[in-house]
Amino acid sequence: MQVEGAFSVGGSGGEEQKSYVVAGAILSCSCGTQLTRLKIPFSHGVYVKEMPQVNVEDYKPGVNIIHFGNCTNPLNPAVKNGQFDTEGVQKAPCVPVITGPWVNGKFDVLIEEQPALLSHCTNTCIYEGSLIRIEDDGQDLGGVSVGSSGSGAIR
Repeated sequence: MQVEGAFSVGGSGGEEQKSYVVAGAILSCSCGTQLTRLKIPFSHGVYVKEMPQVNVEDYKPGVNIIHFGNCTNPLNPAVKNGQFDTEGVQKAPCVPVITGPWVNGKFDVLIEEQPALLSHCTNTCIYEGSLIRIEDDGQDLGGVSVGSSGSGAIR
C-alpha cells in the first residue's frame, strides 16, 4: 500500500506540518555525539515514496536504533566511569536503553496494527534527560549520509 507522505494538523493559521516516518529516517539523542538512522529488519508492507513506513513499535535498541556515537549523560554509569575528551566532556560509548514505544504516533493510521510513526514523535533513553527525536523523516534523503565526526551534522 502506498500512502501520502505529509499532512497538516491544527486549526487555521497555526497549522503544523507533520509527516510519516520511513526506514532510514535520521534520529538524534540529546546526550549523544552523533546522529543515527532508524532501521527496520523487514517492511511492514506500507510505503511512502517507495520507502517502508515505520510504526511506534520500531524503537528496539540494537534492531531499530543502533547507537548515537558516545553518551554524555552524567546519569549513565558508563559515562561516570568514562574518559574525558579534549574539550573536557566525560563520555562513554552509547548503548541506548529504550523501554517503550515512540510517543504521539498517529493512532488513526495503523501499520501492522500499530500507530504510524510521525515526524514529531519522541522517545527517551532510561538515563533521565536523554530525549530521542526524529530530525528527518527519511522520505527525501536519497544518498545523504549520517556524519560520524561527533558533531551530529548531516553530510
